[in-house]
Amino acid sequence: QVQLVESGGGLVQPGGSLRLSCAASRRFFSIYVMGWYAQAPGKQRELVASIATGGNTNYADSVKGRFTISRDNAKNTVYLQMDSLKPEDTAVYYCNTAPANYNYWGQGTQVTVSS
Repeated sequence: QVQLVESGGGLVQPGGSLRLSCAASRRFFSIYVMGWYAQAPGKQRELVASIATGGNTNYADSVKGRFTISRDNAKNTVYLQMDSLKPEDTAVYYCNTAPANYNYWGQGTQVTVSS
């Protein structure tokens, strides 16, 4: 059973930065495309960034140029560097494979962007 544990969220002012981490319970990432998903209040969960095993990345238009996804397969960890944060980035952020596997959803980490 694989468990994904997200961390690094918090309250930040507009224009600020956060770095999210997603750790797996066992060697897992190296064979999957991994993604970060955001679920804002009252909205569906959506993929905001993904990274392939070879390092190729893709981003939603809403975060392109501001967020950076990276992975460290040796540490079984995926990261999301979030810069120039906006109030509309407020959401619970989750990591999962891309496309997502229902069995791998974790608790997520809350990101709140507010002054």
